[in-house]
Amino acid sequence: MKKKENNYAFIDSQNLNLGIQKLGWKLDYKKFRVYLAEKYGVKKAYLFIGFVALNQSLYDNLQESGFILKFKPTIPDADGKIKGNIDADLVLKAALELSEYDKAVIVSSDGDFYSLVQYLYENNKLKIVLSPDIENCSSLLRQTSKEKIWFMNELQDKLAYKKKSTA
Repeated sequence: MKKKENNYAFIDSQNLNLGIQKLGWKLDYKKFRVYLAEKYGVKKAYLFIGFVALNQSLYDNLQESGFILKFKPTIPDADGKIKGNIDADLVLKAALELSEYDKAVIVSSDGDFYSLVQYLYENNKLKIVLSPDIENCSSLLRQTSKEKIWFMNELQDKLAYKKKSTA
């Protein structure tokens, strides 16, 4: 009998959201959580996100969909845009939980994660890198993850949010 996988996902929410938006569609997070569980054996899906009080209903929906939210305080940058850089938090969580999971699923196109991906790959702890946007995926991330990268533009039919008809 095959042992059930105990994989964890570490998701850069801003990179995921902006990457999918650039592709011109909206991600259905409930479908995405089911996809992670069924396709990659993800038991825990950590979603790293900047905290903005006005977004509480979004946070509630994400948690109801099965994501474990890891909040980062946000601050405005020089242009007044809200920033909540989660990179260090994601890397630290993946490292601290290393003995708890079989393999990691990293969801980002950001080259800042190449050291983490390289370490996971070299230690047989990388399941896959899911890049939200093939056009804007870091070449460092592509090189480091080698054959263990997949681009989410291939998943629109499975994971796009579709409005419910009211007929």
